[in-house]
Amino acid sequence: MELSTLAVFIPACFALNMAPGPNNLLSISNASRYGFVRGCGGGLGRLLAFAIMIALAAVGMTAVLHTSEWLFHAIKIVGAAYLFYLSIQLWRARGDSHIDGTAAQIGLGRLARQEFLLAIGNPKAILLFTAFLPQFIDRSGVITTQFAQLGAMFLALECIAIALYCYMGIHARRLFAKPSGKRLFNRVCAGLLASSASFLLVARRA
Repeated sequence: MELSTLAVFIPACFALNMAPGPNNLLSISNASRYGFVRGCGGGLGRLLAFAIMIALAAVGMTAVLHTSEWLFHAIKIVGAAYLFYLSIQLWRARGDSHIDGTAAQIGLGRLARQEFLLAIGNPKAILLFTAFLPQFIDRSGVITTQFAQLGAMFLALECIAIALYCYMGIHARRLFAKPSGKRLFNRVCAGLLASSASFLLVARRA
């Protein structure tokens, strides 16, 4: 892959990684409640979902989402419903809970499952990979190999984005140290997640 292509791809890709979407908001919330390591560990679920989406884009399965109206809306409704569920759980979370007490009850598997379901339930993310990655494919080369390379770079940059958002969560936890502040922070994140769910419901196929 040419350096000129990478010089355009990497900044554009990282901008997408850092966009404040539902998964990044969830990383902030998880890190603020359970710590940096658990917040980053939960991001593994998102990476798995994105890897599946990239594979689907590579084999052309996303053409189904472009042509099937009912499938697109079915995935969209399920994803929005899960977003609303998470926002309700976050809204009801206790503001006086300590990390040590809750971390023992919340495993990495559960956090990763939340991230996975949130990412896989967003059909717009799948269409994003279909629209974005092919722009950097050289048709004269091996397409699947290039897709794999671009996908690997996307996931690597996503890891950096997860770490940065989790760091923001740690900073937010220190900023909102009092129970009332934690409760306010949880409810702000809950409102943002609910807003993301609303936007997802009204989203149309590109």
